[in-house]
Amino acid sequence: MTNFIPRPAQQAVLEYPGGSMGISAVPGSGKTWTLSALAAQIILEDLLTENQEILIVTLTNSAVDHFATRIEGFLRDQDRRPLLPYYRVRTLHGLAHDIVRERPELVGLDSNFQIIDEREANAIRDDVANTWLRANPNILDDYFNPELDESRRDWVRRDQLPNLVKGIAMSFIRTAKDMQLTPEALRLQLENLPLPLPLAEMGLWMFTEYQRSLAYRGAVDFDDLIRLALGALHSDDDLLTRLREMWPFILEDEAQDSSRLQEEILRLLAGATGNWVRVGDPNQAIYESFTTADPKYLREFMAQADFPRELPNSGRSTQSVIDLANYLIDWTQSEHPVLEVRNALDIPYIEPTPGGDPQPNPPDAPEAIHLVDTKFSPDGEIQAVADSVERWLKDHPDETVAVLAPRNTRGFALNDELRRRKIETVDGLLRSSSSTRFTAGALGNILQYLADPGSARKLATVYRVWRRADRADSDLWEQVEATAKILKGCHHVEDFLQPGPERDWLDDLQEAEILPGELDQLEEFRRVLQYWLKTIELPIDQMILTLSQELFTRPNDLAISHKLAVLLRRVRNLHPEWHLPELTGELAVIAKNERRFLGFSEDDSGFDPDKHKGKVVIATIHKAKGLEWDRVYLMSVNNYDFPSGMEYDNYIPEKWFIRDSLNLEAETLAQLEAAFSRDVYEWYAEGTPTYEARMEYVRERLRLLYVGITRARKELVITWNTGRKGNLQPAIPLVALQSFWENKD
Repeated sequence: MTNFIPRPAQQAVLEYPGGSMGISAVPGSGKTWTLSALAAQIILEDLLTENQEILIVTLTNSAVDHFATRIEGFLRDQDRRPLLPYYRVRTLHGLAHDIVRERPELVGLDSNFQIIDEREANAIRDDVANTWLRANPNILDDYFNPELDESRRDWVRRDQLPNLVKGIAMSFIRTAKDMQLTPEALRLQLENLPLPLPLAEMGLWMFTEYQRSLAYRGAVDFDDLIRLALGALHSDDDLLTRLREMWPFILEDEAQDSSRLQEEILRLLAGATGNWVRVGDPNQAIYESFTTADPKYLREFMAQADFPRELPNSGRSTQSVIDLANYLIDWTQSEHPVLEVRNALDIPYIEPTPGGDPQPNPPDAPEAIHLVDTKFSPDGEIQAVADSVERWLKDHPDETVAVLAPRNTRGFALNDELRRRKIETVDGLLRSSSSTRFTAGALGNILQYLADPGSARKLATVYRVWRRADRADSDLWEQVEATAKILKGCHHVEDFLQPGPERDWLDDLQEAEILPGELDQLEEFRRVLQYWLKTIELPIDQMILTLSQELFTRPNDLAISHKLAVLLRRVRNLHPEWHLPELTGELAVIAKNERRFLGFSEDDSGFDPDKHKGKVVIATIHKAKGLEWDRVYLMSVNNYDFPSGMEYDNYIPEKWFIRDSLNLEAETLAQLEAAFSRDVYEWYAEGTPTYEARMEYVRERLRLLYVGITRARKELVITWNTGRKGNLQPAIPLVALQSFWENKD
């Protein structure tokens, strides 16, 4: 049961009559529930034909699964769950993938094109950047701080410059693709300019080599998918018409992080008079640095929408936490010392839930707000937070707590200290990990064999999958590989699977060079295969779940298997003519990472803070977005991690070894854009892009602080430290919040 009773503001959204609707939703307002309820309502009102779907676009992979689960819950509540899903939930990359797969030849791709994952893309970019540096070891010397002596310059070239150039490569390549450029088009443009743009030329070289590496692999990356999808829609009116008919309703979540290309793709799909609902919170736009994502797209849409709406009520936090967040909006708009960033935060203010709401706010506890003004050293802050957490856990073993840091390094330091004290931590949100490909690959290999049980080659592969737990023992795995090689040479697999009195392939192995222990393993493997072959008669989702119970023991693998089962059941419903080989091919696509975007989050099974009561969750504030805890610590709220645009502030993107505090990444991207301006002299002036990037960084950090505050349900602790050199100050917004809290009624 969903138990969803809409508030008045949510009900106003559910009364959507069609057309364009823009919704500004505060943290904890239930926007995902509301959008899911709207999707279910459209389905239940029979507004879709058999061949139509609601297209739901969201930001993260974990949100894909949340939407699907909630929509199905609403449909079950009404006891009208249709045979077909009638909805499709995608990230932007997932949507782009679907569009390109419709007609890959439109954008010059083969039907079996590959998509490299982010790890491989990073490896290629890093190799390209290193190659450029080896070929041009002194070309960036003009940008070095003139106070560096030669030995220091050598050290910078060797130890500092590679990471900077790698970051520039990533931003340049992504921006060039967002501008829908090819290396050839950019080269022609730079050659015809009246003056050189050396940083853009560096970017062009790396862009060219990166694309050459992709072409050699016959692959595209995630950024290619988006530009190619837009190109396909522009080049084929029939494709666009068909997709508009397939998706008569578009619901977009987290629209504050919409990029220019996402805006263009969805605007094309919706058409001038289409049904397009966009929901988001511009105050939570925290992914904008060096991307084309910008909350202005949502603000402009809401200003022009047929039906502007707000979701201002949140039952997440106490009134004290709400007051802090709302004051940060007020202070930013009216008192921030730098006028240019006063637009970083905007209304609506957060309002508590109305009386009688099924999700009332927690009872207010002003004494649970701690804006600590102690001047901690970095290590002193770690010790103080660890002491506080240790004391709090003793009295609150059944509640949730998180420590949120602006950067991974601070989180790692705290994690080490808490573990030294034998305090259980959860640090998965500090790192990205993915086992989806492994789980999908294992199941896919088994299904491939079950679809072709006479294949000795596939039999050998399944044996390796079945014995994968022995991989850690190099000696044992060597035996496994030898046995798999023998299986691959089995000419009559049926003599192994279904032995008779006169024919048992294992009998022939008695005299072969195989260890007795391996022979026992093969006998057990045969029994397992005989059981697995019986699952062929089951529906595909039951088959996947049965196999996974036999194959996996880790909860994470089992959770992924369940998601795969649900996905393949939907695919089977959409393609009733498909049989096991086609469904196996779909799993192979997932294993190759092409469907990373279909609902498999970075940690594959999503993250639920309530499953970690009594443990300390350590995360970056970015990773904590969308989550909430009873008690939240915000660390390192100083003028380095949260600068305010003052002359004495330092900025992470501005490297100490670069002259004039230039942000080389921002300068490089500005040169790229200047190459296509009408007057390159007027467009690009060294230093201006650095200043503009600095102001945008300040805006984003204000929003990041707002996001951090609004993760807290009941209790909030904010601390700061003086940095390694001991010269940092508390962030100006923190000082403003402290003054507000001290003088509060």
